[in-house]
Amino acid sequence: MRTIAHISDLHFGKEDPPVAEALLAELHARAPRLVAVSGDLTQRARTREFRAARAFLDRLPGAVLVVPGNHDVPLWDVVSRFARPLRKYRTHLTPELAPFFHQEDLAVMGVNTARSWTFKNGRISWHQIEQIRDRFAPLPERVFKVLVTHHPFVPSPGDPDPAVVGRGFHALQAAEAAGVDLLLAGHLHLGFSGDVRAHHLSIRRSMLVAQAGTAISLRTRGEPNTYNWITFEPPHLHIEVRGWGAGAFSTLSVTRWVKRDTEWERESP
Repeated sequence: MRTIAHISDLHFGKEDPPVAEALLAELHARAPRLVAVSGDLTQRARTREFRAARAFLDRLPGAVLVVPGNHDVPLWDVVSRFARPLRKYRTHLTPELAPFFHQEDLAVMGVNTARSWTFKNGRISWHQIEQIRDRFAPLPERVFKVLVTHHPFVPSPGDPDPAVVGRGFHALQAAEAAGVDLLLAGHLHLGFSGDVRAHHLSIRRSMLVAQAGTAISLRTRGEPNTYNWITFEPPHLHIEVRGWGAGAFSTLSVTRWVKRDTEWERESP
């Protein structure tokens, strides 16, 4: 069984320590094959925040794949923001901005969407779009392919001002051609899942998206701290939202999908 713990928007500097400790304990008990961290590990890209984030990552079980978010780029230090925006991230967390995890029947690629000049929103370059094709296309169809970014490809339901990633449609075309199954992102502090074709009508191949809320920060937006527990046992995919409440994480919802040929179909509860 392929299992991924998808956590996001940790915001060290504004974290809730009891929630962080409970999340670490739960992940050690559940032992995912991979922990995917989809950005915003810090609140203001300060050195002490990156050190706290590094200490947290070091305590996670098993393999960890991490990408930066817009909060990991300095906001007030203008020189650093534009001259070396991810210097602290690369020094304290990882120098790799296009991480890739491939183990047997699971392949996960991270793409950095944080940019100096967009401030809140993100963007994907043409080079990164080619990397998506190059990494995923050669892999056989039996491999479950997952793309991780901080900024989302689809807006939250009912959002009149979608903060989707720049060039996202072109990246989706590359992901579609390369056989990507699932897109993981954060940024919105709201969790939801669905098929990308609900928003991008010209995408023909079924690809699922799973947004994660904020895992451990105090910056919640109308929902509790959450993370996604993803299991794929062909042809079934389950996206379980685990939420914080009454001093523990518990299951808030489970969305079940089944893959028929190249089509993902939602299963009845």
